[in-house]
Amino acid sequence: MVKQPTVYLLASKRNGTLYVGVTSDLVKRIWEHREGLVEGFTKKYGVKMLVWYEQHETFETAIMREKAIKKWSRAWKLDLIEKTNPGWADLWVTITGENLDSR
Repeated sequence: MVKQPTVYLLASKRNGTLYVGVTSDLVKRIWEHREGLVEGFTKKYGVKMLVWYEQHETFETAIMREKAIKKWSRAWKLDLIEKTNPGWADLWVTITGENLDSR
C-alpha cells in the first residue's frame, strides 16, 4: 500500500472501545498499534482491530476529517463502521493480505 494520508478507526472488539487516528503509512501505524508499540490510549485499552479507514489526497483534509469524527457521537461512529464493515471484520487482512489465523 502506497503511503497516503489516511483516517482510521480502531476497536477493541465489536461495539467496544473506539479510537480515531490519522497517518501517512496505514500498514506501519496499524502494525504499531497491534504490537503494543504505541504508548497511551490504544495500548492501555487493547484497541488493536482496524474496522474502518478512509484515504485522502492531502494531510489537511485527513486531519480535518479526523477532528470532525472525534467530535461525533458514538452512535455516528458505529454507523460509519457498520455502513462499510457490518461484520466488524479486522481490516488488517485487507491492507496486508496477512492471514490472522497464522499467528
